[in-house]
Amino acid sequence: MDLRKMSWDTAPIFSILEDMLDFAEEQPDRERGGSKSNNPSRAYVRDAKAMAATPADVVEYPNRYVFVVDMPGIKASEIKVQVENENVLVVSGERKREQQQDDGVKYLSMERRVGKFMRKFSIPDNANKDRIYALCQDGVLSVTVEKLPPPEPKRAKTIEVKSA
Repeated sequence: MDLRKMSWDTAPIFSILEDMLDFAEEQPDRERGGSKSNNPSRAYVRDAKAMAATPADVVEYPNRYVFVVDMPGIKASEIKVQVENENVLVVSGERKREQQQDDGVKYLSMERRVGKFMRKFSIPDNANKDRIYALCQDGVLSVTVEKLPPPEPKRAKTIEVKSA
């Protein structure tokens, strides 16, 4: 097949083939006694792509920062929000494939991402790491980080001048 003559209309074929190869790679390798090679699996690469493709916005308000992450179909109980190393906000979880009841069901098209997701954000120095709130509503996670009050300006210190 001449790849130069391919159009975007045939691209879904590659997606289906990748999913089929992922399934084959997830099966144990019987020739080597069930062990796998040290190369990253296609499933790992697919998960890494899903993590990188999780869309997010970061908005600064006068008194807070808001991190907004799209998470359609994910329950709030399946989302983990953490602060690592005092200045990294980590949002993670896993989107699982729906279980089908019939054995005869097959996907004709599979475009919705499944697998692990993770986003990391640097928290600014003026953020109050003790005042972080997370709310998931309609498939959108909003993590609010309040700002610390600005430091009070230093007043000039008056020194009494004594005579000798």
